[in-house]
Order: sequence, then C-alpha cells, then structure tokens
Amino acid sequence: MSTFTTISSDKLARLIGTANAPVLIDVRTEEDFAADRRLIPGSIKLSHETVAEWGGEFAGRSAIVSCLRGAKLAQGTAAWLRQLGADAETLEDGFEGWKAAKLPLLDTRKLPPRDAKGRTVWVTRARPKIDRIACPWLIRRFVDPNAVFLYVAPSEVVAVGERFNAAPFDIENVFWSHRGELCTFDVMIEEFGIATPPLLRLATMVRGADTARPDLAPEAPGLLAASLGLSRMYDDDLEQLKAGMLLYDAFYRWCRDATAETHNWPTNKVKA
Repeated sequence: MSTFTTISSDKLARLIGTANAPVLIDVRTEEDFAADRRLIPGSIKLSHETVAEWGGEFAGRSAIVSCLRGAKLAQGTAAWLRQLGADAETLEDGFEGWKAAKLPLLDTRKLPPRDAKGRTVWVTRARPKIDRIACPWLIRRFVDPNAVFLYVAPSEVVAVGERFNAAPFDIENVFWSHRGELCTFDVMIEEFGIATPPLLRLATMVRGADTARPDLAPEAPGLLAASLGLSRMYDDDLEQLKAGMLLYDAFYRWCRDATAETHNWPTNKVKA
C-alpha cells in the first residue's frame, strides 16, 4: 500500500502524459539497466551515486524515483531530493512492480543519441501543421521531457541532422516518418512501444487530420482546423509548438477521460 512517500504504479500511470506530471527519475544500477534497457515512459536515467550533485536542479518540483524494486536506491535518492528541496516520492515496488502490472515501457534502443546535457535532439521542416507538433508533444510527454526540436528549411533537414547530431523526423526517406497509411505519430507510438488505448485513439485522430482522411475519426476535422488555426497565429515555430502542447494535452485528456461525456444545453420550458 502506498504511503506519504511512495506512489503506486496505477496512480503514477494516471499522471504520465499529463501537463503537470512529476519528474520521473530512474536510478537503477547500470547492471540492472543493462538487463532491461526499457524505461517507464517519460523517465530520465540518472545515477543515485551523484544525487547530491544533480538533485538541486529539482528543488521546488515534484519528483518520483524508481529503482529496480523500490528499495534502498530509490528511498535514499528520494530522501536526498527532499533534503535539497524537492517534493520526492518513490515508486512502490519499483521498475519490477511497474513491469509486473503490464504497464507500458519505453524501448530506449530506438532513442537517438543524447547531447552533452542528456537531451535527445530532433529536426524537422519549418512551419509545422499536425505531425510536426503532435510528435514533439508525444516525445516530451512520454519519451524525453527535455527533448530539443529544431525547425529548419525542408531542404536542410537531413544535413542539419548530420551536422548537429539530431534525428530527422516527418520527412521522406528517414526512419521516423510515414509508413504506408500510418503517419509519423503512429510510427513513434509503435516503435517506442508505448501504445495505450488513449494514445491509440489520439493517433487515429492525428492520422485522419494529417493524411486528409477525416472519416477515420469524427474529431479529426476539428483537430485539423485547430492545427491550421495555430499555424496562422504564430510566425515563430517554437511558440506554435508551445501552444500546440496545450492543444494536445487537451485532446489526450479527452481521449483518456471524457469520451463518454456529453454537453447538452438545458432546455427552457415555456410556461403556458
């Protein structure tokens, strides 16, 4: 049972992917991580041995720490984080408990190389519309919360990727792109192994809006309209991405929590 310093896997699963999710820190030993290189979605991998050095950057923030079984490494790291001003809890039963609950795990073998600050770097075409906003949202919420996105001229995407060690996405002839009827958002969910019913529902909406197939989901035309509206509102691609994060946060929460909810204007009864 969870205590005031622990959180259960099912409660954590409800937080992952939301705008206010806590920082998720995996402190498994290198030996344990080598045995299973997957991560709880949205986690960052750090060493418990150096928590006194890196822990201060999480002061004033909420954090959840996991190790292999939720014992000494997670407990000690969380205690250090609280000492340094963070609101830190540990994951009950750790990584093994999450895995036993058959909850999604991120396949880190598909991650591009990280930069000197531990961030993945991605590059795509400037002036994004749908996939090029949806994919960054997915990456920051479920893959790498610190990911960097570079928007450049279409003709320079591959060259920039090579020179700046960035992973190109949503252009032709690269790994992270459309495949058959799937859009790049679909491909990322599949390759990273993070499919859940809400994400798959959102993916159908994104695919319908991005590939001119509004019949795939009743919500696809609305997503298309909102996306095109944002592209007209912002000249700065990064400002558009910032606004788009809120848009996809809302669509994701609808997919997860509110698909059965309706809104009916109350009927005013006219008295005779």
